[in-house]
Amino acid sequence: MSEEIRRVKRELKFKGVILDFYQDTMEINGDHTVVWDFISHKGAAAVVPVCDDGKILMVRQYRNALERYTLEIPAGALDEAEEPGIVCAARELEEETGYRCDNLEWLINLRTTVAFCNEKIQVFVARNLIPSKQHLDEDEFIDLKAYSLEELKEKIFSGEIEDAKTVSSLLAYDAKYGRNE
Repeated sequence: MSEEIRRVKRELKFKGVILDFYQDTMEINGDHTVVWDFISHKGAAAVVPVCDDGKILMVRQYRNALERYTLEIPAGALDEAEEPGIVCAARELEEETGYRCDNLEWLINLRTTVAFCNEKIQVFVARNLIPSKQHLDEDEFIDLKAYSLEELKEKIFSGEIEDAKTVSSLLAYDAKYGRNE
């Protein structure tokens, strides 16, 4: 069954630093309306940083929403919605890990929560890492450690790593490259 759905009104309820919250009034089949929540996000980028020995650099940081530390790939929000993901990924790689890369390779695009949010994360792979310097934001406190892909998969399947972008990106990396390295 196909339904005709159209937005008849979008009302901003909250404007935040990272996201904006709206309530959309939607018309279904021209005969009734419903209200749906919508979160607007300017987008983000992430990177799977691969060391010369094949280990992957991971960041451990505190996440307020979960009230605990998490183990993740480096990532961050675009400075503006039009910023190319590869530019953001390169910046976040250097800021969070203290390494840079001259040739990032696109890996996968992710839509994090399609039921109510438009966030898109572009994920890249960084190899041939060049030592640089961390440039953490004043509210970032990051521990950096390298893990083998097998160690990271164990952490995923034991439930230690739950972050969706990290799980998706590491498993995509494994599917694309893991058997060849």
